[in-house]
Amino acid sequence: MITRRELLRKLGVGAAVAPFLGNLPSFASAAGARQRLVIVFSPDGTVRENFWPTSAGSFTAPAEDGTAAVELRPILAPLAPFKDRLLTLKGVGNKIRGDGDGHMRGIGCLLTGVELFPGNIQGGSDTPAGWSSGLSIDQEIAGFLQARPETATRFGSLEFGVLVPDRADTWTRMVYAGPNKPVAPIDDPYQMFSRLYGSVKHRESLRSVLDELHEDLARVSAALPAEDRRLLEEHADLVRGFERELAAERNVSSHAVPVLEPGILEANDRMPTISRMQIDLLVAALAADFTRVVTLQYTNSVGQPHMKWLGVDEGQHDLSHEPNSNVDAQEKLTRINTWYAGEVAHLAARLAATPEPGGDGSMLDHTTILWTNELGEGNSHTREDIPWVMIGGGLGFRTGRAVEFPAVPHNRLLLSLAHAFGHTGLDRFGNPDFCGDGPLALG
Repeated sequence: MITRRELLRKLGVGAAVAPFLGNLPSFASAAGARQRLVIVFSPDGTVRENFWPTSAGSFTAPAEDGTAAVELRPILAPLAPFKDRLLTLKGVGNKIRGDGDGHMRGIGCLLTGVELFPGNIQGGSDTPAGWSSGLSIDQEIAGFLQARPETATRFGSLEFGVLVPDRADTWTRMVYAGPNKPVAPIDDPYQMFSRLYGSVKHRESLRSVLDELHEDLARVSAALPAEDRRLLEEHADLVRGFERELAAERNVSSHAVPVLEPGILEANDRMPTISRMQIDLLVAALAADFTRVVTLQYTNSVGQPHMKWLGVDEGQHDLSHEPNSNVDAQEKLTRINTWYAGEVAHLAARLAATPEPGGDGSMLDHTTILWTNELGEGNSHTREDIPWVMIGGGLGFRTGRAVEFPAVPHNRLLLSLAHAFGHTGLDRFGNPDFCGDGPLALG
């Protein structure tokens, strides 16, 4: 079988085309079906009564025992089209204590399951803290996959962001490559595009790279079988879409750039556009098999977006501190969290509509989306009943149901994620005190 490198050399095309060929069946390895994990974060807790199903049970009717189906609460309503592939986990909490305020430990220990180092970042009246003292579960899984030739990919993982503040502190980082090694998400779609498809510094040079790619892609396409040509054309469509985005950006920037007031970024009305661009790139990266482990971080712990497109002028974090008796705040927080659910649903829909490259079913059948949060509820700062929502079949968990656990540590869920990838030699993750009962049984 001819390799990608041999084909490019034979056709005399540039190496910039290589990223487009990674998922083509003609160049696929002999490994089994792919498994993928996408972890989505949104901040500041949820509105419990509008999020959690009222009981455990099946989301599809009739249930096997004849009971009525469990209804989705308003925040999860956008996920209704995926009820048969939906799994909610109540009673799974972050029990990590130590330094840092609730938000800091909420995001800094969310995927690591271990304490923060002492540090000089002060949050509220709690003791100051630094970075996490361990690596995050996504990086543990990525390392496991990268160590095996049949599952190694171009990137061990990819970290996407949407309106993540341009500062490095414990509130803005949830991914860790190791102790004291936070990984910054990329929240500029153009920067992420250049990471995926070429090393460029400016949008104008990115445009020139795309111009050159068209000719090379056409030459490669003519030498490939029909199924490979179809997949390659999907990647070409992505390139054309970004060319249109670039053209629009040039039109907007053709006049003098005004000086903006400080603080406007918090009220960035382009958040929905950036979210959809990042989701498009995320799906393309998975389809190309650039990686099998992804995180998508919306803002940050203590996130303060002003979602004016929803009719919400206040900052999200400010609203989250209002008491539950404030009906107006609860309604607005429900609207905000429903919007996040809609973005997760859009991601699921994109994956469901994309055939699994070189395999059976859709990409959603081979991908698990895990949507979570640093808090169970914003005003109490509780880390009990953290929202954990899964969509998709990538990890083989039994879906279509709401599950309730008796206040178990989230370290056990993190172990379940690793074991689902075949990383069964991992018998503890994070603080070992919370791993004694092993991974949660989700099959």
